[in-house]
Amino acid sequence: MTAWTDHLAQQGATLADNRLHFADAVTEARAVTESTVVVPLLHLGTIRSVGPDSAAFIHNLVSNDVQKLPADGAAWNSFNSPKGRMIASFLIWPEAEGHGLMLSADILPAFLKKFSMYVLRSKVKLSDTSQDVALLGVGGVNAAKTLADAGLTVPANVMTHTGGGDVPRCIRLDERNFVVAMTTDTAPAVFAALQHAGAVKAGTAAWQLAMIRAGLPLITAPTQEEFVAQMLNYELIGGVSFHKGCYPGQEIVARTQYLGKLKKRMYRVAIPNEAAPVVGADLHAPDFGEQSAGKLVNIAPTEDGGFEALAVLQTSSAEAGDIHLGSVAGPRLKLLDLPYSLG
Repeated sequence: MTAWTDHLAQQGATLADNRLHFADAVTEARAVTESTVVVPLLHLGTIRSVGPDSAAFIHNLVSNDVQKLPADGAAWNSFNSPKGRMIASFLIWPEAEGHGLMLSADILPAFLKKFSMYVLRSKVKLSDTSQDVALLGVGGVNAAKTLADAGLTVPANVMTHTGGGDVPRCIRLDERNFVVAMTTDTAPAVFAALQHAGAVKAGTAAWQLAMIRAGLPLITAPTQEEFVAQMLNYELIGGVSFHKGCYPGQEIVARTQYLGKLKKRMYRVAIPNEAAPVVGADLHAPDFGEQSAGKLVNIAPTEDGGFEALAVLQTSSAEAGDIHLGSVAGPRLKLLDLPYSLG
């Protein structure tokens, strides 16, 4: 355990495999709906890219435009296989001497190793900063006010950030969800200040539920190299630039955008409480018979004892509305709204 995780344990957290919870799943899911939550994001890790070539180096490898990212900006991004399938999804922001990246902790070591193979003569150094940087997710209707009351400077615009260096960095993902990144030694005080300002401490599943409701997917180990960026609505949430130069998988991503109707999209679904869903599980629909019609991407329990998930589905199956988990005879899923239009 680190000093930060030891502190969380002292605060009542139950920790296992980069996940934690403070209460039962139903209570924490209800807090997401009814309150502002503050969640230690142990399931996510950070990478720091430092050096004069940082922007150009990352820009040439990923789906989004890094060189045009403003100093106070943040952006979703992806690193893809030559076949255009997402190896990693991540949030990126500029820092004083380079960039910070936030992605799923379970894929971070392999991603960092693969990414580092491209450095060659570039003047850039990549490092895993997960042990030095603590991440807190703050979400809810009153999240912005809670952050301000806790003494943090709140970004006015979506996908911008404030702070940095010795000051906690506050990144605004949308109208109600924020990530705060800070050194691990300052994290306990910030965590306490946010609770004092009214946030309810909650666990990993609570943040995952907030992200599902925001329509913001996360690639984890079970879903690596399963999806082209548009299947995860990445161009809709600002994670793809179609005006930048080449990068691994770029031809496939561009072809998907410009040639014909996209056959798969990401949807938000409700899963009944008799099901036992797992990330990467196949979904089925009558129009595809025994063949898979989609996969679960991210899952979280809800206050009614069931689950919500982000799922990539055949658009024809989604439009028919008859989606089942595991087999055509499995539990039936209900399609829910996303906060943005699928077009």
